[in-house]
Amino acid sequence: MDTPNVRAAARLSVAPMMDWTDRHCRYFHRLMSREALLYTEMVTAAAVVRGDAARLLEYDDAEHPVALQLGGSDPVELAEATRIAGRYGYDEINLNVGCPSDRVQSGCFGAVLMRQPDLVADCVKAMLDQSPVEVTVKCRIGVDEQDPEVVLPGFIEAMVGAGVKRMTVHARKAWLEGLSPKQNRDVPPLDYPLVYRMKREFPELHLSINGGIATLDEAQGHLAEGIDGVMIGRAAYHTPAEILLSADAAIFGEAAPGRCAEDVALAMLPYIETHLGAGGRLNQITRHMLGLFAGRPGARGWKRTLSEQAHRDGAGPEVVLQALGHVTQHAA
Repeated sequence: MDTPNVRAAARLSVAPMMDWTDRHCRYFHRLMSREALLYTEMVTAAAVVRGDAARLLEYDDAEHPVALQLGGSDPVELAEATRIAGRYGYDEINLNVGCPSDRVQSGCFGAVLMRQPDLVADCVKAMLDQSPVEVTVKCRIGVDEQDPEVVLPGFIEAMVGAGVKRMTVHARKAWLEGLSPKQNRDVPPLDYPLVYRMKREFPELHLSINGGIATLDEAQGHLAEGIDGVMIGRAAYHTPAEILLSADAAIFGEAAPGRCAEDVALAMLPYIETHLGAGGRLNQITRHMLGLFAGRPGARGWKRTLSEQAHRDGAGPEVVLQALGHVTQHAA
């Protein structure tokens, strides 16, 4: 059940982010890091079982190592979704027990499941029975009035008992009443030391930490505390070159891909051509590329050109090249 290369890749991962980490985003990120583990957006088990599984689950082989995140709370449905997903060759299947969005709560999955560890354990066991790869769990430290010091150890113990060997903990509570999903990413205080203690309490568990981590230096600090892996979300999306172009060397001790941000933009052009040839639109890809030159001269022109022109009918690679000109003219 273990996939050693995925366990190694989990030393640094890019978080699953709704509406952001789709297949185009992951292909783009992979051009910057060979090593980091990439996650899909959360896909509901119901959508996989009763919807267009191919549209939801297909991806480019270049994305490996890549993990699928499922959402749900019905063990039978999650097992079936896992069985179907097994045909697509993902390197890991992850269960979401951390998302605080309204639509997740109404479906009785995501962070609300922190209240039902026995149900989550049943879900995990059912998934493991159908999965050709490791099944992992991503959770919060608690929800609402729960005491994380009590709830998190009990929850982790239940997961380990169900057969989970790797988890990611977002080191904040989720407030399901009173805070929006956006506020839940920033307002509840972070408790990194609690996650460190969980690693000491469950030494055999491969434990990654998530929440508020914005730089590779911060990631290295968490690893130095004994944590097995670091998951970065918004910083990897908004400043991808800053995080991912240096990740292979800084976090994995491997040679960097040898690309600069300009190289990455050019390397996306064949992928864009293929997408457009299949009937896709340019902005479906370039919306993920807006932060590629964040903090650099010309970044504003790059972002403005893509934002204003990529959505237009017939827009193609020439728009990316035009946008790139804003950066290269400063580098000359």
